[in-house]
Amino acid sequence: MKNIFIKSGKIGLIFAFAAFLTISAFAQTTLRKALDFDGDGKADFSVFRPDNNVWYISKSNGGFLFQQFGDTVNDYQTPGDYDGDGKSDIAVWRETDGNWYRINSLDNTFTGVSFGTLGDEPVARDYDNDGKTDVAVVRRSNNVMTWYVMRSTDNSFYGGQFGAASDYTAPGDYDGDGRFDFAVQRPGANPGDQATFFVLQSNTNTLLSIPWGVSNDVVVPGDYDGDLKTDIAVVREGATENSALTWYIRRSTDGGLKAVSFGATLTDYTVQGDYDGDGKTDIAVWRDTNGTYYILRSSDNDFSGAAWGQLNDFPIASYDTH
Repeated sequence: MKNIFIKSGKIGLIFAFAAFLTISAFAQTTLRKALDFDGDGKADFSVFRPDNNVWYISKSNGGFLFQQFGDTVNDYQTPGDYDGDGKSDIAVWRETDGNWYRINSLDNTFTGVSFGTLGDEPVARDYDNDGKTDVAVVRRSNNVMTWYVMRSTDNSFYGGQFGAASDYTAPGDYDGDGRFDFAVQRPGANPGDQATFFVLQSNTNTLLSIPWGVSNDVVVPGDYDGDLKTDIAVVREGATENSALTWYIRRSTDGGLKAVSFGATLTDYTVQGDYDGDGKTDIAVWRDTNGTYYILRSSDNDFSGAAWGQLNDFPIASYDTH
């Protein structure tokens, strides 16, 4: 399984962890907008091409958007609805200068914001539930993880320690209050050891601890059951390059397991998202060898494929898999 952790220019394959979206009717729609460039409530097929720095977007309501933006070597793709118009904005975080650059879909203007420093990890999400993506970074130092967030409501700043430096970030709205929670996935000592999710629930400020998956799984949370809360979910590689990927989803409705084999170990990126617009996250992969999205639709449990991109592109939807 392939995963380029956000920074498209440094084409190193790593495994890491993250979380996707979801909550109240308002917030569920808001959080899904990170991949919805046309505002129709569906995730759009989109790729970034490292050799020319162009974003290629196929709008689900028709038409295309091609936009050169960012620097392959230094930038992380950080799509989100920063201007609150219901559409995803093309955006990057530049590690070398700690600046966030974006094109606002509301009026096609350019915005730059300085926030973060070399060595940080961007974790832009909607932490204050105002319908806008907040710029945010995580900093690892002195064996701890510190979260820094700039609220889009008033541009005020706050931060807090949560997690160990060796943890993987996994922000998501696990408690369903409309705000992303600070969360991490803590691997065990060995690749096959039990992994544990730790979530600081924003609605009560209490700690949630859930064992799920093993250390070398890739985390792909989303609202797979449609209850408006983030579900903890992981993907596990097969024993060989040709083996199928297996998705293990913990339903937040009842804590039950959903296990699905979907995708190929060697060639596929995980690109979960709501492609059919039913309010549930669809299991999905993008295949590097043929530039094709493969979707297992939650609306009818049927399978579909769509060619978009080419070899060595980076699927934007994979920005939130770690």
